[in-house]
Amino acid sequence: MTSEISDRQQEIINMSLELIAESGIQGLTIKNLSKKIGFTESAVYRHFENKIQILVAILDFFKEKTNSFFTSELNNADNTITKIDRLFLTHFRTFSKSPSLVAVIFSEEIFRNEAILSEKVTEIMNKNASSLMNIIKTGQEKGEIRKDIDPSDLSTIIMGSLRMFVKQWHMSNYSFDLTKKGSEFINSIKTLISN
Repeated sequence: MTSEISDRQQEIINMSLELIAESGIQGLTIKNLSKKIGFTESAVYRHFENKIQILVAILDFFKEKTNSFFTSELNNADNTITKIDRLFLTHFRTFSKSPSLVAVIFSEEIFRNEAILSEKVTEIMNKNASSLMNIIKTGQEKGEIRKDIDPSDLSTIIMGSLRMFVKQWHMSNYSFDLTKKGSEFINSIKTLISN
């Protein structure tokens, strides 16, 4: 996706994320966006058909990022606990740098009536859960991760924990250092899943 995106489209995506950070996802309108960027609404429409297409581009951007995180860890020879530690920290750093991504990624209620957005979020969640499950399976085979819980269940527990923790940070209006407090949180996860 990123290789096919123009500089102007990337600028629109970046400004959309800024606008979401300032006004929430509801504040993302073509009118508000054109004011923020400083060009006409018709200029925005030349690059994206509508707000939904902008949100699809943001989700594609996040999907590409997370795919690279998981692929990197799947191909890494380190022990499983280290891989999971890095995965969490990488996500925390990404969200810290761009908090508005959280508002987009975790907006299932808003997306529920937009099939394309709902499908995109589901695709990202399923792919990430599947990749994590493969990392966990390998860890169980190596004796690094507890074997008394199904890898699929462990993947759901870990992903759900990550999601809840980031959502708490978001709902608290980013009142704590996500990466710093996240490191402590990861230690608890590691204690729960280690063999």
